Amino acid sequence: MKKSAIRISIGLVGLCLIGLLVRVLTSSPSVSAMHVTPAEKRADADSVVVACPGRVEGRTETIEVGAATDGVVQSVHVREGETVEQGTVLAEIGCSDLGSALSVAQAEAESVKQAREHLLRGSRPEEREAAAQKTEAARAVVEHTSAELDRATQLTDAAAISKAAYDQAKRDHDVAEAQLKEASRNEELVDAGPTTEDVAKADADLRAAEDRIKLAQEKIGKCTVVAPVRGTILRVDLREGESFSTVAPHPLFAIADLSGRRVRAEVDERDIGKIRVGQKAISTSEAYPGRRFSGTLERIASIMGRKTVQTGNPADKSDRDILEALIDLQPDAAALPMGLRVTVQFVK
Repeated sequence: MKKSAIRISIGLVGLCLIGLLVRVLTSSPSVSAMHVTPAEKRADADSVVVACPGRVEGRTETIEVGAATDGVVQSVHVREGETVEQGTVLAEIGCSDLGSALSVAQAEAESVKQAREHLLRGSRPEEREAAAQKTEAARAVVEHTSAELDRATQLTDAAAISKAAYDQAKRDHDVAEAQLKEASRNEELVDAGPTTEDVAKADADLRAAEDRIKLAQEKIGKCTVVAPVRGTILRVDLREGESFSTVAPHPLFAIADLSGRRVRAEVDERDIGKIRVGQKAISTSEAYPGRRFSGTLERIASIMGRKTVQTGNPADKSDRDILEALIDLQPDAAALPMGLRVTVQFVK
């Protein structure tokens, strides 16, 4: 009996100890609450209204640069990480055949230009002088044949010459007059300026020749790949000797302005009414524990889209639409790598 009583007493004491331990554990602060980070405390103090994922990008969107013509990459003038100005030559596509076409177009244009100038200038002084001399010679012949005709007429009246001799003198006079008219007309044409129609045709021919030059120059210009904006070369996707085709185009370079950083956040369709332009936003990343990158909401998209940033959380639903929001970060975020996935918290 004594042993049973002792066992019962020990059991009761054990139950009391267990109850006391349970009470202490349930009344103490939770483990998670005991390990709240300073960043989480500051976020709570800032009254977060919306949290969403996003990615870091440069001051401008990343621009993928391609070529406007088919060919083989002849030379690449930049490297990844290099900063370039707008208009800097990045690469050249081999287009040696177009150089010959440009030379031909320029030669044709020069020929047309000279022909137009000749038309506007008119005949040379030597040509005009020659035409005038021919007219004077023809006039002298007419005067001579006219005198011969008068003499033949008088002799015919006096029955001193035959009718055939008279007819011959008259034919000579008629021929001389016809030659004088022809010479006079030729002199008028030589002295006359170009017609309106001739000038219009010459102008049209010259414009067409100049357009052919421009076309050849534009084709050659497409063989040079230039930077569309000032920025930093992020990727070089083709090397010298590789081919490029506009049928199945792919970018040659990726360029962006890295003078600053911004975040392209994807706000869930249920939360778009909680954000506004000018609102403060805080970005955090697992790559930089304990650091917070402040920024300001500068622009909100006008059209809904689909998610592109995957958080890896199984609870996230990928079938919901999102609205993109651009947050300009403070200068202390300039070292963040492009494409870094971050969590954006919009605060009141």
